[in-house]
Amino acid sequence: MTHPAAAVALAGRSLRISRRSPEALITALMLPVVLMLIFVYFFGGAIDTGTTYVTYVVPGAILLCAGFGAASTAVSVTEDMRNGVVDRFRTHDIGGIPILAGHVTASVLRNLISTTLVLTVALAIGFRPQAGPLGFLAAAGLLLAYITAISWLAAVLGLLAGTPEAAGGFTFLMMFLPYPSSAFVPIETMPGWLHGFAHHQPLTPVIESLRALLLDRPAGDAPWIALAWCAGITAVAVGLAGILFRSKTR
Repeated sequence: MTHPAAAVALAGRSLRISRRSPEALITALMLPVVLMLIFVYFFGGAIDTGTTYVTYVVPGAILLCAGFGAASTAVSVTEDMRNGVVDRFRTHDIGGIPILAGHVTASVLRNLISTTLVLTVALAIGFRPQAGPLGFLAAAGLLLAYITAISWLAAVLGLLAGTPEAAGGFTFLMMFLPYPSSAFVPIETMPGWLHGFAHHQPLTPVIESLRALLLDRPAGDAPWIALAWCAGITAVAVGLAGILFRSKTR
């Protein structure tokens, strides 16, 4: 079996496994929606963003959604490494990268579904994007690059973890990163000592780019910075994943 065909087949396997755990799937789909509703209706009236709060918060909610989706990728990679299924795959001459690419592909597909759900709910509660076709296409491309990067990073964390519980713990950082960024409040409202990190961490240019593209506003150089972060994270994560997989399956 060729590497692309193996990755597609293994992605289908990961999606079928997701269907067998509907509680986890529903949680991953609904939790970002619930958090968005909490921010909009509980805290939005107290936060001045210069626009309606739902308009401001949607890009952050989308990335928060991607973080929850990536957490399940780390857990599923760890489970495969522990239960012996990887050894069976290797007897069919399937290497580590196709195995992990199957998990990543499934993560991307799950995240696209959950992102669609978040956007649907956002539209229902007042989000009104102003982008034209090219703006939506650019936003979708950037989001795809980010989801791919964070999914490969989750695969690395899954390889590092010894248990599924530890894998879930390792991914806490990815779910936490949207908070010290411009996702939910303007960075200028944060304590001064936090400004440097919030401005220069990878999620801020992704969020600012999505916000500008969806609302048809000037994006400056934020999309290029965001794409550079995504490309760098993906390249490093794929390299580390290959090294870790080989070391754990000798």
